[in-house]
Amino acid sequence: MLKQRVITAACLAAVLFLILWSGSSTLFGMFLLIFFGAASWENARLFENKYPVLTGVVACLVFAGVAYFLSIREYIWLAMIACAVWGVFLIPALFRQMPALGTPFNAVCQWVYWFSVLCSVLSVWVLYRKSVFFLLSILVVIWLADIGAYFAGRTFGKHKLAPSISPGKTWEGVAGGVVAVLAAAVVTVLVSPSQENVAVSVYNRYGWAGMVVSLLILVALSILGDLLESKLKRRVGMKDSSNLLPGHGGVLDRIDSVIPTLPVALLLGLWL
Repeated sequence: MLKQRVITAACLAAVLFLILWSGSSTLFGMFLLIFFGAASWENARLFENKYPVLTGVVACLVFAGVAYFLSIREYIWLAMIACAVWGVFLIPALFRQMPALGTPFNAVCQWVYWFSVLCSVLSVWVLYRKSVFFLLSILVVIWLADIGAYFAGRTFGKHKLAPSISPGKTWEGVAGGVVAVLAAAVVTVLVSPSQENVAVSVYNRYGWAGMVVSLLILVALSILGDLLESKLKRRVGMKDSSNLLPGHGGVLDRIDSVIPTLPVALLLGLWL
């Protein structure tokens, strides 16, 4: 299992590095298109949509059209709508019973969640065009939160965060993730003057308090995104959203924590 995870991660990292090194926005766009199509297919399966392949194909066409035609102002509006969707609909869904499969409201939930995934991937596209390093700095925040939570949870974890949704997550893990992110951010601000870093950019604009609050929001959203996907999988009896990524599960399993965070990060990136 570990060997599979390492091989898959190494292959994905190598492909992504080569694409970023090439400087080709077309190749990066195609990379996102494939990932989004796969995520849309998995999303349809999580809600037991009868046409997951067709959903994935249509999703790719929508993404290509939106990414090509929309202006920066329209991206900002989409990001704001995505944030509202999470605040009004998807985060509250964690605390209430999900609709029965096969009902009209279940279909509504599928497309609302799909819209949030679309906005997240579009945010990656816009942030990539703004600055590759700024985009990577945001992803590093989410990865550090996940890594810190994993090791702190395994070492100190006693108090369950959401036992009915994800029994392995603990409040101690959350604290570990927050500490890892804030510690890395403080070091980055003190050492690096580069504006192409989310921690430095927010600090220069809003000071220490603004930086801490912004990073706490990103970490909290990453946890909520992870929990929501876990709840969706548990509802249909899935361990992973698919087996497209050997050792890792599916695409949604890898991006669940960035789905709610990237629209917020996009707003931070464009407003700084």
